[in-house]
Amino acid sequence: MLHHQLSNSGSVETMSKGKFLELLKEGRWEYVQRVNANGAVMIIAVTPEDELLLVEEYRVPLHAYTIGLPAGISGDEGEESALESAQRELLEEAGYSAAEWTYLLTGPSSPGLTTEMVSFFLARKLTKVTEGGGVEAEDIRVHRVPLAEVEAWLATQMLEGKVVDPKIYMGLYFLLR
Repeated sequence: MLHHQLSNSGSVETMSKGKFLELLKEGRWEYVQRVNANGAVMIIAVTPEDELLLVEEYRVPLHAYTIGLPAGISGDEGEESALESAQRELLEEAGYSAAEWTYLLTGPSSPGLTTEMVSFFLARKLTKVTEGGGVEAEDIRVHRVPLAEVEAWLATQMLEGKVVDPKIYMGLYFLLR
C-alpha cells in the first residue's frame, strides 16, 4: 500500500523563477514547475529504411554529450498543440517531416523533481527536409541508427562517455511490441 504525506502548510513558496522554470517549495518538497510552456514532447521517429532517429547535444546540467530522442518544449512558440510542437521539434532538431503521426501517451518526465508532463509521439513515413541541427544556439548532431543495431550502438556511445537518455528504451518498447 502506498502512503503519502500531504503538505500541512497548504502554501507554495516560489524560491526562484526564470524564463521557463520556477523552483517551488511546498512543505518539505522542493520541485520545479514548467512556466511559459505547456509541457514537453518526445518523438520516436523511424525512417522508411527502419532507422531510429536520435539526436546528440551537449547538456549543461550533466556537463556531457547526451543521446536522446528528438524532443522539446511544447507551447513555448505560442499557441500550439502537442502534435504541432512534435512536428516542429522533429523538423528543427532532426530535419525531417512525417506523414504519419501516432500519439502514444503523456506522463511525467521526473515525478519527484518536476511538474513537467511529456507527450510521446511515434512518427513514420519520414521525409528529409533539412539538415536539422536545432535553432539559434543549439548544436544538435543527428544519428540514423538501424533498429537492429540500436542497443549495441547505444552501448558504444556510453563506453565513449556519452549519457544515454533511458527514454530511448521506452521508445523501443513501443516500436517492438
